[in-house]
Amino acid sequence: MKIIVDADACPVKEIIEDLAQKNKIRVIMVSNYNHQINSSYAEKVVVGQEAQAADITIANMTEPGDIVVTQDYGLASIVLGKGAAAINPSGKIYTDSNIDILLMQRYLNTKARQAGGKHINPRKRTGKDNNHFAHSLQLLLDKIK
Repeated sequence: MKIIVDADACPVKEIIEDLAQKNKIRVIMVSNYNHQINSSYAEKVVVGQEAQAADITIANMTEPGDIVVTQDYGLASIVLGKGAAAINPSGKIYTDSNIDILLMQRYLNTKARQAGGKHINPRKRTGKDNNHFAHSLQLLLDKIK
């Protein structure tokens, strides 16, 4: 088992590393070369800035039993299909029962934006969000071990 992080815009890298160290689990942070990742624990994989380069790399290195941290519903869907678990930085665990709804919601939101609909910015991240993520990630770790 390893934790693979879609690290470009991931706000919980330190939480992931802390839990991984405590649980003695390997971490791989994947980012494009425009984002510098500093870590004394995680392995770093740097990809080009081509569209989907990080997602393709993550999908290719994911194996059954791994955990992928990503905000990308498409990537989450792919890794779920490979027998891995997926979680977003807010602590939402992607499952076979919620991923189709999330993908449809993403599609409808994209269509609305293309048609001139308003885009609502997400709220600011709080300590409570970090605690929720840490709790959810620990639940996944316990379940997979």
